Amino acid sequence: MLVGVAHAAVCVPDVEAAALWYSEVLGFEVLSPPYRMAGPEIERDMGELVPGPVVVKAAIVGFRASDHVIELIEYPEAKIVASQHGPPSIVTGGITHIGLVCDDIIETRRDLSTRGVEFLVNGIADVAGLRTTWFADPWGTVFILLEKRRSERPYWAQHGP
Repeated sequence: MLVGVAHAAVCVPDVEAAALWYSEVLGFEVLSPPYRMAGPEIERDMGELVPGPVVVKAAIVGFRASDHVIELIEYPEAKIVASQHGPPSIVTGGITHIGLVCDDIIETRRDLSTRGVEFLVNGIADVAGLRTTWFADPWGTVFILLEKRRSERPYWAQHGP
C-alpha cells in the first residue's frame, strides 16, 4: 500500500551546477551532495530505462531532512533528450510543474528576481485561497510559488470554510 510521496526528479545536464543554483538562488539545502552511481546494481535498477552504460549523478535538495525533496539527476553517459522546444510549458503530458510554498510571495518574488530568476507571468494571482506566481529554472523546469492564507491548513485545503 502506498503511504506517501518521496521525491520528484529533475533531469539536468550538470548536477553540480544545478545543486549550486537550487541552493544559492532558491535557498534549498543540499541534503545529499552530488554523488555518482555506476555498476551492476544501478544497471539492474535502471538498465531498461537508460541507455548503457548506466551512470547516474544525483543530488538531493530540500528544506529539511524528510521524504519531501527534489532529486537532481544527470545521466552523463546518455545523450540528454530535450522534451520540448521553445519556452517552458505546463500543457505537455507528464509532470508539468513543481509547487513551492513560501511565506511572503511578494518578497520571495522580489528576492528571486534579484537573483536572476525569470518569471513566466507578470504578476501574482489569487486562486483557491492561495496567492500564486510562476517561474522556471535555467533548465526549463517550471515551478509555481504558493503563499497560503491559512498557515494551519495544507496548501491544497486553503479554499473553503
